[in-house]
Amino acid sequence: MKASMKIVDLSHEIHAGMAVYPGIPSPKFDVLLGHGQTSGRYSAGTSFQMAAYYLGGNTGTYVDAPFHRFPGGLDLAGLPLEKLVNLKSIVVSASGQNAIGSGVFESLDVRGKAVLVRTDWSLRWNEPEDYFRSGPFLTRDACELLAGAGAALVGIDCANIDSMKDPDRPAHTVLLRAGIPIVEHLCHLDALPRDGFRFYAAPPAIRRGTSFPVRAFAIIG
Repeated sequence: MKASMKIVDLSHEIHAGMAVYPGIPSPKFDVLLGHGQTSGRYSAGTSFQMAAYYLGGNTGTYVDAPFHRFPGGLDLAGLPLEKLVNLKSIVVSASGQNAIGSGVFESLDVRGKAVLVRTDWSLRWNEPEDYFRSGPFLTRDACELLAGAGAALVGIDCANIDSMKDPDRPAHTVLLRAGIPIVEHLCHLDALPRDGFRFYAAPPAIRRGTSFPVRAFAIIG
């Protein structure tokens, strides 16, 4: 990596028993084969550990595919990598706002870019009773503007891109209908410049996959 480049991790760690979005099962990890169980199978001093991970797709920092909202939408396997990695990006600061409307985005060039909305709600992550409630969200008109302007991906650093009190879920509806992946539960957006970086958030290519955790990160420079 060039000396002038910097990688910023934008993901929350996943661990067994962690707090998750209401209604999602907490992750469980099982050891299928431990380092202490491989004696005699390999050369002296050589061991392996194999594990099984049981978790909901909406765990930690994750990406939503259109199939999450629409039965005929693209699944995780069908999402083009061009919409998930090596994206020109912009951070939009909306800290302190609740309903984030179109005015925040009106003067921005978002075509083909990852639009990352910084609310600083992620600072509550270690207080799950406070974090996993309805906080900042994008309004329908904001999402219609982003979709019409050609955004490639939209991410946010809070518990839901929609108001949890709105059963219509307009942000998910508008963005996913337009084929725009959504990344929720980002963090460390305060470590990024306004623009001039590339964003990456690729999930496994799961057939019929709706949502799945990602190791989201940015490369600056």
